[in-house]
Amino acid sequence: MTKQSEKKKTTRNTYLPEFRSEALALAEKVGVPTAAKELGLHESQLYGWRTKACPLQSQSEFERKQAVEIARLKRKLAEQAEELAIVKKAATYLEEYTI
Repeated sequence: MTKQSEKKKTTRNTYLPEFRSEALALAEKVGVPTAAKELGLHESQLYGWRTKACPLQSQSEFERKQAVEIARLKRKLAEQAEELAIVKKAATYLEEYTI
């Protein structure tokens, strides 16, 4: 009594990373809509690939900036530790002679 609906299975196209990078390079040169038409892709595919590729680049840039900041902070910490040690020695020295 209930009718089973037949679902059509669609297969997704998988593209090699080399093709994706070349497609993104083309999209940078001529624009995403034009590149999508030339390659027979949807614009949203190229935009998605570009979005996925960009965080990898910006992540490494972000990590470099963090490494520079960490090095600066370590130098500052060492400098302040040295200054604190000098102040402690001076306090001990003055304490001995004021008593």
